[in-house]
Amino acid sequence: MRIAFSFYQHISRREYSRIEMAQVTQLKTAEKGEQTDKLLIILSKGTMDMVYPALMIATTAATMGKEVHMFFTFWGLNAVSKKSVSSLKVSPVGNPGMPMPNILGMIPGMTAMATKMMNGKMAKAKVPSVPEMFKMAHELGVKLHACSTTMEVMGTPKETLIDEIDDVVGAATMISLGEGGQIIFI
Repeated sequence: MRIAFSFYQHISRREYSRIEMAQVTQLKTAEKGEQTDKLLIILSKGTMDMVYPALMIATTAATMGKEVHMFFTFWGLNAVSKKSVSSLKVSPVGNPGMPMPNILGMIPGMTAMATKMMNGKMAKAKVPSVPEMFKMAHELGVKLHACSTTMEVMGTPKETLIDEIDDVVGAATMISLGEGGQIIFI
C-alpha cells in the first residue's frame, strides 16, 4: 500500500485503524451491493481551508486504490489557477471554526494573519504545500477536471490552469464520472 503523506508513516496505530475502518466500510457496502471504488470530489471554493481537505481526501482515496476525480467549479477554479495555486488564503470572515470572534475577521490584515497561521501549522506538521499536493494527487492517478461553464463565465483560458489538470468538462460529464460512486461537495 502506498502512503500519500510521510507523516502518516509515523502513526502506525492510527494507520492500522484506518485500514481496519476501510475494510469494515468495504464489507458493509458490499453487503448492500453498493459500488465503493469510485470517488468524485466537487470543489466549489478556492480557499486553503477548503482545498487542503479535498486534496487530503483525494490522495488518501487514491492510495487506497479508489478511482478518484476532482471537479473544480466556480471559486474552486482558483485552486487550479497557475496565478493563485501557491497563494491560497484562509478567510476568517464567516468562518465559525476560527479561534476568534467572527467580527475580528473584518479587521484589515486578519486574512493575511489567518493564512500565515495556517501555513505555519501545515509546515510544522510537514504537510506538503498545495502545489505539491496537486503533483502528488496527479502521480497517484487522481483525475483533475476543470468546469467548462465556469471557465467560460469567468473568462479563464485553459493555459492559465496548472499542468496537472487532465481536462475541461461540463456538468454532464462530471455527473457521469461520479455515477455509482461516492460524491463529496466542498
